[in-house]
Amino acid sequence: MDLKYDLLLHLFKLFSVLPDNNNLDFIMKKKTISEISALWKEDKKQYVKRSTYSLYALILQNHILPAFGELYELDEKTVQEFIFHKISSGLSNKTIKDILIVLKMIMKFGAKNKFIEYQVWDIKFPTEREKQELEVLSICNQKKLMKFINENFTFKNLGIYICLSAWLRIGEICALAWNDIDVDAGVIYVRKTIERIYIIEGSDRHTELIIGTPKTKNSIREIPMTGDMMKIIKPLKRVVNENFFVLTNEIKPIEPRTYRNYYNKLMKKLNIPKLKFHGLRHSFATRCIESNCDYKTVSVILGHSNISTTLNLYVHPNMEQKKKCIDKMFKAIR
Repeated sequence: MDLKYDLLLHLFKLFSVLPDNNNLDFIMKKKTISEISALWKEDKKQYVKRSTYSLYALILQNHILPAFGELYELDEKTVQEFIFHKISSGLSNKTIKDILIVLKMIMKFGAKNKFIEYQVWDIKFPTEREKQELEVLSICNQKKLMKFINENFTFKNLGIYICLSAWLRIGEICALAWNDIDVDAGVIYVRKTIERIYIIEGSDRHTELIIGTPKTKNSIREIPMTGDMMKIIKPLKRVVNENFFVLTNEIKPIEPRTYRNYYNKLMKKLNIPKLKFHGLRHSFATRCIESNCDYKTVSVILGHSNISTTLNLYVHPNMEQKKKCIDKMFKAIR
C-alpha cells in the first residue's frame, strides 16, 4: 500500500499537480460499484431478515452489477437511462423503484466509507396514465366460494375461508398453526410467514423454505374471528394437535406456491373468474369499506404500516357516493 501511495504521489508531482493528503487518500480508496456492493452486502447481512438479504442479492445479481458493476462513479444521466431501459423491458415501476432503493443504499454506503463520490440524483418516472383497477371478488362470487367451502370441508378450503374472513396473506396462512388460534378469546394471532427464498452464496445457488416474521412489524397482529368461523374452528380445536399447521393438519407446512396452485384449480372448478390469491385479501377489505367500517380499524387489521396505504388501495368513491357527497354539501348550505 505504501509503495502504491508513493508511486501515485510521484505521478502527481511529475505533472505538477499535488493533491492534499485527504484527496490522495480518497483516490487510493476508490472502488468499483461491484466491490462496494460486496462490502455493503456483508454489512447488511448483520441487520436484515434472510428473505430481505436474499432479495438484495437477487437485485444485485440480475440488475445492478450487470449494468454498473465495473464503474467507479455513477451520475444521474446514466441512472436515468438505466431506468428507461428497465421500463421498456417490461418491468413494473414498483420493481424498478425497489432496484433504485438498493442502488442508493449502496452508493450511500460507498460515500460514507469514501469509496466513491456521493451524488444526489433526481430520477424521473413516466406518468402513469391509467391506474390499474383492484381485482376483487364480486359479492355473488364471494358468496358462491364461501358456500362451497362450508359444504365441502377440507383443511385447505378452511384456509381460503380464513383468508376471506381475516385478511391473511398467502405466506401467513401457510405458516398458521393451531396454536396461533385462540377460540376462548376468539382471536387469530398472525406472527409468522412462510416463503421460499433464493440463496446466493458465492458459486452456490439454491432455494430454501423458511418460516420467519411477517412482512413488517405492523403485520404482527391480532384478528377477531367471525361467529361463523368460530362455529367451524371451535370443534376442531378440541381434537387437533396444537403444533400442527392448519392447512395440512400435520407437522409439515404446505408452501405458498403449492397452495396457490390448489386455490387456482378450485376457482376454475367453481367457474369463478381468475383472481390472484392476494385478491381474497383485497376482496374482504373492499367489503369492509363498502360496509362503512372505519378506515383506521381496517388498516390495523390488514397490518398496513400507514393508513394512507389502505386509503390509496381501497377507498375509491363510485359515482353514486360522489353524488350523495355533493347533495349533502348543498343541503348544508341551504
